[in-house]
Amino acid sequence: MTSDPDRPTLWEAPSAAPRILRVTDLNRRVRALLDGDPALADVWVEGEVSQPAYPPSGHCFFTLKDAASQVKAVLFREELARATVRPVHGMQVICHGKVRAYEPQGTYQVYVESLSPAGAGDLHQQYEALRVKLADEGLFDPARKRQLPRWPRRIGVVTSPVGAVWRDIGNVLRRRYPIGELVLSPTIVQGPTATGAIVRALERLAARGDIDVVILGRGGGSLEDLWSFNDERVVRAIVAAPMPVVVGVGHESDVTLADFAADLRAPTPSAAAEQVAPDLSTFSAILDRLRDRASAALVGRVAERRRFLAAEERALTRLLPDTNALRQRAAELVDRGQRALLSRTGQQITALAGLGDALRALSPMATLDRGYAVARLADGTIVRDPAQTAVGEMLDVVVARGSIGARVDRTTPGTEVLLP
Repeated sequence: MTSDPDRPTLWEAPSAAPRILRVTDLNRRVRALLDGDPALADVWVEGEVSQPAYPPSGHCFFTLKDAASQVKAVLFREELARATVRPVHGMQVICHGKVRAYEPQGTYQVYVESLSPAGAGDLHQQYEALRVKLADEGLFDPARKRQLPRWPRRIGVVTSPVGAVWRDIGNVLRRRYPIGELVLSPTIVQGPTATGAIVRALERLAARGDIDVVILGRGGGSLEDLWSFNDERVVRAIVAAPMPVVVGVGHESDVTLADFAADLRAPTPSAAAEQVAPDLSTFSAILDRLRDRASAALVGRVAERRRFLAAEERALTRLLPDTNALRQRAAELVDRGQRALLSRTGQQITALAGLGDALRALSPMATLDRGYAVARLADGTIVRDPAQTAVGEMLDVVVARGSIGARVDRTTPGTEVLLP
């Protein structure tokens, strides 16, 4: 059965209902398409910078355009700090990065990882290649960075003697740290012979042996103007310097390989001088703090020693004998000794008295006192036998209270004499 196109259709099968997407779903699909394209993950785009904006976040937002089209671009704060140039309106640049969709606004933009002035692409490639090479050697390793001296006596400066950099550094030092001595090692900082001149200037300061820290500085300029500070010889001379080197080259957005090799990177030469030179006006406050710390330490030390001595005194006191108890004990012993001595002496006196009585009882004098007498010859011999004498011989008769001279009238041998 054929249908008549002019005849109205009485019934048709219903078609499938369309799928309605949310805006978020649509943007997410677009983002997935862009993320899935490997060609957009690593792109180089050349164009003119238009209306760059620098909000407080530190990022840079701008439009990259040519004669027929434009695209949004963003350079985040970290990449901006590493960039060799700062985007300005009308600048022709080459951007390297990736293309991604920004879902909240439904736009796509170039997320810039690095950029360089158009026409400087060869220099930028040389810069990146040398940066990778020197980084692999460890020349940019933060572990090898040296601390700056807190109170430098002599500060070396490598820069042009006729530029504003030398005057700016001198002004900063005179204002902040007039007791520091500036030593200029002059050099040209731009041109085909600048690299060798910079290296020789650094070597002159290193050879002195009395330089505490060095400032390597110059004003801003294009990538070509600053190219000497991207030279491998300058980088190696900075690393080989026996003293810390502070590099302040160009403006804050200018980053050279010398900055990576420096012990400290300053955004400008004046900032480098401020980093090197302490503010002498704060010296009195520092001295006050040091004095307070020293006083507190001394007081604490004295208190600690006092506590130690007190503890030692208590320990010694516990070791000392109880003198009062000892004195009392000594007095008791003396009393006991005296009593014992007196008792013993009394006993001895009594014994001696008894012995005296015994001796007196046994003494010849006691016998004589009872009426007896002792006869002695003229030579003192005691007469015990009448035979010892002769009639008419003189005798000395000893009695209790003296002696009597007597003459022998007779002798009676062997006759028993009865005593009264």
